[in-house]
Amino acid sequence: MEILEAKLAVIEAGKQLVKCGLIARTWGNVSCRVSETHFVITPSGREYNALTPDDIVLVSIADCTYDGDVKPSSEKGIHAACYRLRPNCNFVIHTHQLYASMAGLAGLDIRVKDEKSVAILGSAIPSAAYGLPGTGKLKQGVTDAIARSDANAALMLHHGAVCLGTDMDNAFCVAQELETVCKNELLARYEQVTGEASDSFTSLSNYIAQTLKCENDVKAQDIPAFMSEREGDTMLMTPCAGGDSVRIRLCDGTPLDTSVTYPSSAELHLAVYNKRDDINCIIHNKQEDVVAVSSIGKTVRPFLDDFAQIVGVTARNAVFDPNNGKKTAKKVVKKLKGRNAVLLKDNGAVCAGSDLSDAQAVEMVAEKGCQSFVAANILENAVKPIKAYECVLMRVVYKLKYSKQASK
Repeated sequence: MEILEAKLAVIEAGKQLVKCGLIARTWGNVSCRVSETHFVITPSGREYNALTPDDIVLVSIADCTYDGDVKPSSEKGIHAACYRLRPNCNFVIHTHQLYASMAGLAGLDIRVKDEKSVAILGSAIPSAAYGLPGTGKLKQGVTDAIARSDANAALMLHHGAVCLGTDMDNAFCVAQELETVCKNELLARYEQVTGEASDSFTSLSNYIAQTLKCENDVKAQDIPAFMSEREGDTMLMTPCAGGDSVRIRLCDGTPLDTSVTYPSSAELHLAVYNKRDDINCIIHNKQEDVVAVSSIGKTVRPFLDDFAQIVGVTARNAVFDPNNGKKTAKKVVKKLKGRNAVLLKDNGAVCAGSDLSDAQAVEMVAEKGCQSFVAANILENAVKPIKAYECVLMRVVYKLKYSKQASK
């Protein structure tokens, strides 16, 4: 394939990854073989929707060397290994897709049963040993998994998946079929544990919530979900479900238009903005799985890399009571310290970022993190969260490096 043609295919695939929700921000990576000796790959830490052919890097399959000032993805070694081990592989995408990420937490190979799925994926999806992003340990784990299997995909423990194809369309077909197989694996596990069949992941979330909650737990007051943005010395709050917005002064919490109903969670948003200069947008997520996990009243630790990086080393659980707004808001803000999301008891999660795009990324990853907590508690093989020191290391690297690159 011509180099320019391959670069354009990689750019298109990157946009499709974002559109399909298979990655967040600059996570994941895409490559295309151009010859027996080289492939092109996405750069490190760049937004996919802004990529140009000059940003896509030509890399040697043999030793991962490259020319130029643009740094290729830190996972280039994994892509090179795919091309070395699979002569018929011409396109590779590394995703953070939801169900594959969750099913992969067990660290076990997944047997593929359906004939259609076998034809696309292979008879068994191998599980790769864990390694921190960009490390030789991660590369070796994925390389070993692909080498011992004839499958067109591999699960990456705590990380995501790698999908191999003969071309871009085939690689995406593999990724989509992998999601179907992994979702069915999780639902089959739920049926095995409970004796009840379900076609909804929310059934798993509700089951785990009921299993882990204390019997005498008191339900917190329901709080309507609002999104807000800091605009100068005011914040604009808008109901997540749609409706009239209200602009409120940050200094004293008074609305500019007194005819608009004052949001019950306004004190919480005010407290965050007045304490955190780095936060300019807040999204209150009340998706069913997130609410179910928040109802347990426990701190959620990262089971996936992107949670540790984007959300924080943990997501703590706090109670916000609109009837005692200022006092309880301060407690919520305290638990948000050093993090970008906090669980609200029985009310989902408050996700915060430097701007709307950043907050949306936090929301997406926080939601997936809650779902991964559910999966970890229903899968066999005693799933454990990522080690605390590894979470701290990933968070620091993200804050110092990748968040700056993503904002360019």
